[in-house]
Amino acid sequence: MKFDTLQQGISFYENYARLSGFDTHLSSTKKRKFDRKILLKYCVCSKEGFRKTPRLHAECKKKRPITRMGCKARLTLKLTNDQDNYLIFSFHEGHTHALTTPNSAHHTKQSRSLTLAHKKYVMDNSRANIGATKSYRLMKEHVGGYQNMAASVTDFKNFQRDIRKHITGKDAQMLIENFKKKATHVQLLLLQI
Repeated sequence: MKFDTLQQGISFYENYARLSGFDTHLSSTKKRKFDRKILLKYCVCSKEGFRKTPRLHAECKKKRPITRMGCKARLTLKLTNDQDNYLIFSFHEGHTHALTTPNSAHHTKQSRSLTLAHKKYVMDNSRANIGATKSYRLMKEHVGGYQNMAASVTDFKNFQRDIRKHITGKDAQMLIENFKKKATHVQLLLLQI
């Protein structure tokens, strides 16, 4: 199978993985020395390999689960001889772990993403002092269940954390600007009367 660009080949494997019930990540790349053009690109299962060194409890705040299981599933894309396209050079389908079922496929990383509606919902609830976890639960009820969410509670928490980080140190200036806008709005209303 040929692809016009490397990104099309990667997207093809990511879509295949999502439909099959596993996540992927990009592994090593081999490039030409003189022009740094990519000759080979390896796309592998997210459970490929093993954790290199176990983390000690003192080094990190919490223990992280072992997710790497030595899975051999991979797709290798190779630059064609005419240097215009990429083709599937090798493909290994076998996994050393169970795949997700269609009912739980919405929990995989590649299936999750925060939409603009999710972001607006978190921001609006933040203004009403509703936290990310409660926002997630409320939205789950609005959309009819976890399978319709397309995001996780961690995605909501991370987005709210990023908003706070962006606002830190600017909140006083934002409050002043908000009052100036309201004052301008009131002046316009008084001029109309």
